[in-house]
Amino acid sequence: MSYTEALIGFFRQHRQVEQAKMMERYMRNQFPFLGIKTPERTLLLRRFFQEHGKPTFHQLNSIIEVLWNEPEREFQYVGLSLLEKNKKKLTVKQLPWIETLVTTKSWWDTVDHLASSITGEIGKRDMEGSQKILEEWVTSDNMWLNRTAILFQLKFKESTDAEILFKFIRLHKESNEFFLQKAIGWALREYSKTNPDLVINFIEAEPLASLSKREGLKYIKAKRNA
Repeated sequence: MSYTEALIGFFRQHRQVEQAKMMERYMRNQFPFLGIKTPERTLLLRRFFQEHGKPTFHQLNSIIEVLWNEPEREFQYVGLSLLEKNKKKLTVKQLPWIETLVTTKSWWDTVDHLASSITGEIGKRDMEGSQKILEEWVTSDNMWLNRTAILFQLKFKESTDAEILFKFIRLHKESNEFFLQKAIGWALREYSKTNPDLVINFIEAEPLASLSKREGLKYIKAKRNA
């Protein structure tokens, strides 16, 4: 039995049918679930590592691709956990592969992690090398790639490149897509914690959707009312 087969079999042994139904409803029945919540999944993965060891970085690609093809959503979450543990080793060369993960079985639960934590880690270490691919993503016909490009600086704080952030937002400021309007607001809200005046000026100057404006100003308004 291969490492990946053992991993899949181990998690399937811990299926919880009733919990799975609730998780599926929460995720609008986009995917089937095993019914394993995050805390238990974390413990199970730790137990698996204790018995089978952690995969090497060179095994990562093939293991995650298999996990991504499994129907139950927890396997994509396990794939994200493996990526997270190895993200400091990822480089711009892995971005085309990350693109495949973003555009396969796409929903906010995987895409947002791939955006803010994985792509963000690569972009923070090599913005110059990442920018060309991110420019392609933000102008893509794929909404989830657009969202990833808008959100990749979510955790950058004072390291945020405001010029790139605002440029990417402007490209989708008139979008009617909920997930893009929400992403714009979220990105602005996070940056407002570092540079509120710049965010306020941007929001006032741009014809953003009401949802984006509301989300973008949420932190600033909360601070004023505190």
